[in-house]
Amino acid sequence: MSSKKDDRPRPGDSITPRKPAKVQFASTVLQLEAFVVLFAALALFGLRDTGYRPGLLVLDSTASLWVVSGVLAVVLIVLSRMLTRPGGFVAGSVVQVPVLATGLLLPMMFLVAGIFVVLWVMALRLGGRIDRERAAYDAEHPETAPNA
Repeated sequence: MSSKKDDRPRPGDSITPRKPAKVQFASTVLQLEAFVVLFAALALFGLRDTGYRPGLLVLDSTASLWVVSGVLAVVLIVLSRMLTRPGGFVAGSVVQVPVLATGLLLPMMFLVAGIFVVLWVMALRLGGRIDRERAAYDAEHPETAPNA
C-alpha cells in the first residue's frame, strides 16, 4: 500500500509547470462571454418576428446582426488564447466595452454583460493573488516547485 508521502516529488524530479491562475480565470471569462454574445444574437434573431427592433439601425438586418455578433465572438475567443502575450489583459479589458454595449441592442444584456465585467475584474484580481501566493510557496519549497 502506497502512502501519500511516497507520492511526493523528490528533489531533481521533473515537475510540470502550472498555467497561471490569472490566465486560466480570464480566459474562461472571455470564452463564456463569446457564448453569451452568440446567445444574445439568437435572442435578437428570434425577436425580429415580434416586431422588436434593436436601438441601433446598423443591426436592423439579419446579416448585419450575425456578422457583428460573430466578429465579436471570434475576437473574444482569439483574445482568450492571447492572454499570455504582452497586452493580452489590456485587450481583454478593452473588449469588455463592446460586450457591455450589446445592452443597446438588447437591454437585458446590460445586466448580463455587467455581471461578466465584474467576473473579469475578479478573475484578474483573484488570479493575480493566487499566482503571487503560488510563487511565494514555490520560493519557500524549492524541492516541490515546478521546473520552468
